[in-house]
Amino acid sequence: MNVRRSAAALAAVGVLAAASPALAADPSPSASPVLPSGLYGSTDPKYDGVWRQSLALLAQRSTGYVPAAKAVDWLTGQQCANGAFPAFRPDPAKACDSKVMVDTNSTAAAVQALQAVGGQSGSTAKAVGWLKSVQNTDGGWGYTAGGPSDANSTSVVIGALTAAGQKPADVVKGSKSPYDALLKLALPCTGDDAGAFAYQPDKKGKLTANADATAAAVVGVLGQGLDAGAGRKADAACTDSDKPTPAQAAAGGASYLAHAVAEDGHLTSALPGAPAQPDYGNTADAVVALAAQGGAEQAQKPLEWLEKNAAAWAKQSGPAAYAQLIFAADAMGTDPRDFGGTDLVRALNATGPAPQAAKDSAKSETKKDDGDSGINVWWIVGTGLVAGIGIGFLLSGRRKQQQL
Repeated sequence: MNVRRSAAALAAVGVLAAASPALAADPSPSASPVLPSGLYGSTDPKYDGVWRQSLALLAQRSTGYVPAAKAVDWLTGQQCANGAFPAFRPDPAKACDSKVMVDTNSTAAAVQALQAVGGQSGSTAKAVGWLKSVQNTDGGWGYTAGGPSDANSTSVVIGALTAAGQKPADVVKGSKSPYDALLKLALPCTGDDAGAFAYQPDKKGKLTANADATAAAVVGVLGQGLDAGAGRKADAACTDSDKPTPAQAAAGGASYLAHAVAEDGHLTSALPGAPAQPDYGNTADAVVALAAQGGAEQAQKPLEWLEKNAAAWAKQSGPAAYAQLIFAADAMGTDPRDFGGTDLVRALNATGPAPQAAKDSAKSETKKDDGDSGINVWWIVGTGLVAGIGIGFLLSGRRKQQQL
């Protein structure tokens, strides 16, 4: 689940991404970009604006904050009339046309964030409707509408469906559900890379293990979202039967991830021609996936590695990276306010409009009841949503690297 915006997604718009969110370095910002009011982060939002905003809002809700009204307004203002979201559109007042590239990942992330914020049922219903309309006949989704299904995109859409109160297994196209699409991307339970998931089949139909896709798919087949919570230790085991259950596929993926992080405590990525380096974003994704599958013991070593090493990466990468670490901390029951000495919550909140703490929101509601007409009604609506907070997968934060 990524600072999830993958290298594959960047490739879809003709951009070469560095290694991770789902997430390596953020896309190179333009010179002195003019940032919209309400947006989190200080880099050019061209390729990840909606993604990083969505993760920021979702992480704030998971830590007991009510996001700033203008931050929510910025996100809803990015939505096109058909319900889809682009990575970023600089002029929300201008109607979306064929030049505006909408995508499933931005849309699905926005749904998860807006559902967590609450009060945005119209926006989320339209977004879910669009996602359903572009589902592939194999049951999955590609990054762009009509593109070949991939593990990351299918998984983040599953998270959106679940957040919107729908059962992913019942969302079918050509008699296939999203789970069917993910199971087709699972490698055998024996041999090299046993239990892993591929991002997509290559041109010859071969499946190649991809750690980022595996982390996303484990969470996806479990029916959870970007802020997936810890699950009970599963009894299921990877199986090479003709029709494995989602739980069995999740067990296989988790086993692969546990083996991948066992030696060094982190995943490793490398761009063509570049030396291998620790992959912070995808390591955080792996922690979430392992915890969600009930493997907290296997996730402890990579969590501790992130606590010791991820602060500089998060500071450089911005809000999506902070959010990703918050999701990892939450999934493991670790305080994100003291993550290896870093207060991830404060650091995230400092990258954009200040949110309102839950207790302050409650005070605001009391003042409103006492006749203080100066209190913003939006905050009052948001107050009742704090109880619905959840716990803690595409372009900047989670950088997913396609390996075909």
